[in-house]
Amino acid sequence: MSSLEEVLVVATIAGCTTGIGALPLLLTDRISHRVYDGSLGLASGIMVGAAVFALVLPGLELGSPFEVVAGLVAGGGFLLASNALLPHIHVLFPGEQVEGTRLRDPAGDLPTLSERVESGPDDGLGDDLRRAALVGAAITIHNVPEGLAVGIAFASGEAALGLAIATAIAVQNVPDGFAMAVPSVRAGVSGPRTLLYTTLSGGVPEPIAAAVGFLLVAVVSNLFPIAAGFAAGAMIAVVFRELVPSSHGHGHADIATAAFVAGFALMLIVDTVLAV
Repeated sequence: MSSLEEVLVVATIAGCTTGIGALPLLLTDRISHRVYDGSLGLASGIMVGAAVFALVLPGLELGSPFEVVAGLVAGGGFLLASNALLPHIHVLFPGEQVEGTRLRDPAGDLPTLSERVESGPDDGLGDDLRRAALVGAAITIHNVPEGLAVGIAFASGEAALGLAIATAIAVQNVPDGFAMAVPSVRAGVSGPRTLLYTTLSGGVPEPIAAAVGFLLVAVVSNLFPIAAGFAAGAMIAVVFRELVPSSHGHGHADIATAAFVAGFALMLIVDTVLAV
């Protein structure tokens, strides 16, 4: 049987791969509306695909539909309640507003973030930061049942199965990290901080959850369907509350929609081929 230390190392490595998804957004400090809307659409498809294939379906295999649905409702309600509690997040994180990217649209330059800050609090930065925080919370919650799955697999004595699940999760975490990084960059969070936050979103909750699953396998196995449903509900809620509306506001709705389908298809392939 594997040791707790081995489980923690494997889960930490798998979780930290979320940071890889942020790397493409460190290559440039200029993003057009077309690229941004397409990126939001891709991120939305990735999150919905992860919710369905990595959370809902495994939850149904280990529990009843009622348990998963209860988790879905609770997760969606949690996300919407969190949104209501974060109406002025630019006041909570003022330092992030002046150190990020510069955006361009097809017609020319948009104001820099520092210029937008000088224009006052109603410039949309609060919404950007709130959106980034909500997506980050959903991704972090989503990593908890994944960590539980790794811990449960190792606790069952199937080290090979645990490694296979962890590998699949590591691959899946890369696009998850991208989904979190897109709104963070738009909100003006600096590249290094975006990389740090996306890495921590998986590198912290997954090993903790894996340890809990490993040590309390009998109890956690019964809770997994509800936990998976909760994470899926939060992810789906943030997609349709924040990402989809934001990707359809600049005249590139078709691009965003096509990217959504591509992101969903990507996660279908990743999760089914790797048998997450």
